[in-house]
Amino acid sequence: MSALRVPVLLACCCALLAAPVTRAGDDDHEHARQAVRAGEILPLPTLLERVQRQHPGQVLELELEREEGRWVYEVKLLGSDGQVARLHVDARTGEVLPPRRRGHGEPR
Repeated sequence: MSALRVPVLLACCCALLAAPVTRAGDDDHEHARQAVRAGEILPLPTLLERVQRQHPGQVLELELEREEGRWVYEVKLLGSDGQVARLHVDARTGEVLPPRRRGHGEPR
């Protein structure tokens, strides 16, 4: 790899890590807006501020899901130690939920 390619590749990787990625379907953002307006979930900046107090790191991925009758954010963070953490956060309270137990055949 040439000396020029390495800095360009590194700059591209850093740019990708600098912006949080949100996976969403076409209607997901509207569902989230409605849930915020209805008081069912916290606004995203408020929720992330609460999470960052206990779990500092760079947000890599964020998903809002409906699980067992409540809204849950799945937040993937890159910590300062280089480790990736996957947190499940109650979207209404901002509480980090205990790790889920995986059943047979459930993806890691």
